[in-house]
Amino acid sequence: QVQLVESGGGLVQPGGSLRLSCAASGSIHTTRNIGWYRQAPGKQRELVASITRGGSTNYADSVQGRFTISRDNAKNTVYLQMNSLEPEDTAVYYCNANFQYASYWGQGTQVTVSS
Repeated sequence: QVQLVESGGGLVQPGGSLRLSCAASGSIHTTRNIGWYRQAPGKQRELVASITRGGSTNYADSVQGRFTISRDNAKNTVYLQMNSLEPEDTAVYYCNANFQYASYWGQGTQVTVSS
């Protein structure tokens, strides 16, 4: 069992930046991939960005060029650097880690982009 704890959310003005962290209770070295998802009120959860064990990344079109996902295996932590934030980025952001035989989710962290 692996627990994921997200942090770093908050209220930010449009154009601002936030860095989200996803800290795992166990090693993330063997994960197939780790992703950040988000869910806005009344909308389905969507994939924002993901990173594979080998470091390959994938981004949703809506965040390409603004968000950067990275991982620090030594710290068992995955980050999501979010720049040029827009009101449309407002959502609860979740971390998801996929191992060979199990998948785990964090509890989420709220990001609100508003002036």
